[in-house]
Amino acid sequence: MLRAVIFDFDGVITDSEILHLRAFNQLLAPYGIEIATKDYYKVYLGMTDVDCFKLLIDKGLLNIDKQKIHNLVSEKYDIFEKLAKTEGHIIEGARDFVLMLSRNKLPMAICSGALSAEIELILGQARLRAHFKVIVSAEHITKSKPDPQGYMLALKKLNENSEQPILAEQCVVIEDSHWGLQAAIAAGMHTIAVTNSYAAEQLAMAEKIVAQLSELKMSDLEQLCA
Repeated sequence: MLRAVIFDFDGVITDSEILHLRAFNQLLAPYGIEIATKDYYKVYLGMTDVDCFKLLIDKGLLNIDKQKIHNLVSEKYDIFEKLAKTEGHIIEGARDFVLMLSRNKLPMAICSGALSAEIELILGQARLRAHFKVIVSAEHITKSKPDPQGYMLALKKLNENSEQPILAEQCVVIEDSHWGLQAAIAAGMHTIAVTNSYAAEQLAMAEKIVAQLSELKMSDLEQLCA
């Protein structure tokens, strides 16, 4: 039985990955660092900002003390916020899909490596925030995807004050990356991939793959949990 839907955020609800990359590169330019688009999608997408900066340090590309990472995260958010306010938008089909789930009274959550403020900003601008019962963001986790920690926490929060707890196998996760799919599968949840960021062959582990959320009907989700 289908009882909840959990979304990744960047690349599923909003097309903001390129804004994150631009924010990273603007911040890192004084350090002589530029992350190529192909490297961002191959290596960094799916990580929290903290883990991205840690990796740059570990690779010897960013020569700073790790204790200063949180300062960089804050500076990167300030850059991202300015970009998102003028260029952030909801991916085509995502709004109608969220509204369809809401009409069917399905609890919804977000599980993302983005900062809470970034998620709240874009959902607020799109007037979609009220439809999500739970948001799990970078501040709530210690391990990035493909670790299932975020999805397990999202389910735990969905079940707070619930008389009939939702089981992992009653959840459908919608992701755009193989890291996210691995995390959802490890959490015991059903998976749908949307090809906004990666080609279908890179998302083959998903139970269902679509080009846009508008392709999905309630029956598609219900069949996964039947």
